[in-house]
Amino acid sequence: MFSFFKKKPVAPEVPAPAVSESAAPEPAAPESAAPAPLAFDAETAERPESKQSWMGRLKAGLSKTSANLSVLFVGARIDEELYEELEAALLMSDAGVDATQYLLDALRRKVKEDKLLDAAAVKLALKQLMTELLLPLEKPFELGRHQPLVMMISGVNGAGKTTTIGKLAKHMQAHGQSVLLAAGDTFRAAAREQLMVWGQRNNVTVIAQESGDPAAVSFDAVQSGKARGTNVVMIDTAGRLPTQLHLMEELKKIKRVIGKGLEGAPHETLLVIDGNTGQNALAQVKAFDDALQLSGLIITKLDGTAKGGVLAAIARVRPVPVYFIGIGEKIEDLQPFSAAEFVEALLG
Repeated sequence: MFSFFKKKPVAPEVPAPAVSESAAPEPAAPESAAPAPLAFDAETAERPESKQSWMGRLKAGLSKTSANLSVLFVGARIDEELYEELEAALLMSDAGVDATQYLLDALRRKVKEDKLLDAAAVKLALKQLMTELLLPLEKPFELGRHQPLVMMISGVNGAGKTTTIGKLAKHMQAHGQSVLLAAGDTFRAAAREQLMVWGQRNNVTVIAQESGDPAAVSFDAVQSGKARGTNVVMIDTAGRLPTQLHLMEELKKIKRVIGKGLEGAPHETLLVIDGNTGQNALAQVKAFDDALQLSGLIITKLDGTAKGGVLAAIARVRPVPVYFIGIGEKIEDLQPFSAAEFVEALLG
């Protein structure tokens, strides 16, 4: 479970049951003082026993990537062959050419400067360098900065976007946040129904239209969130490839319309990416960031992939913060990203 620090939020109103069409704006709730910002991050995410469970699941999820890297240091000699094998393993993990070269150059310097003579010391040095590389991606996700906090969430089909929205909604509810969802994915036939199921399961209102314009659905959701005094409005947008230019233009329109509904919104523009897609994930980050100016990423499906090194590529080429990583289907399998935890799971 996520946990928060700083002041606890005021008790939220009980969310209304899920609905299947755009709701008319309700009378505005009385204004109250904005709560102090809340945040959840990896340090406060779980109790010690739960943290141990999460690390076990993370290590298992990254085991294919880890196996290709860790085996290199078993009884290895510190020579050119080790560096060549390490280079191949990093490229195989989809760390990318830029990050791989950066890590190898830095490792060679450190081995020389610190006079490292055994494989265990070199492995520790690599862990330190990789942690430093990934640290800029680590950023706690803050709540309570705006009322409501409007989140626009994008991603290509199959990335796990709608499921991730459901998980985030459940976590936020568990920690005192009222949530409203908007079914802005009118492009995929089953997307609205999938989000409705999550809404019913979590007792969260879903703003949707049978065949509505996604920008209009998003605008209605923002207005409804303001009227209800909702803490968080999460807007699901259509899955699309960056090459579908007309759909990318539609995304820009949705963002503009959200801003008309509430000045300064969306406050978070997130991209959900499938960790199995490797360098294609980096291409997605570039394209969506160019179009929407992303504020954060959520990396899903890291369990079972041999491509966990893609975070290193992102850190070097387009360091958009990674708010959460996911390694499975359960609610607890989505957790705040920690560079140190990730590298520990990757290199052991």
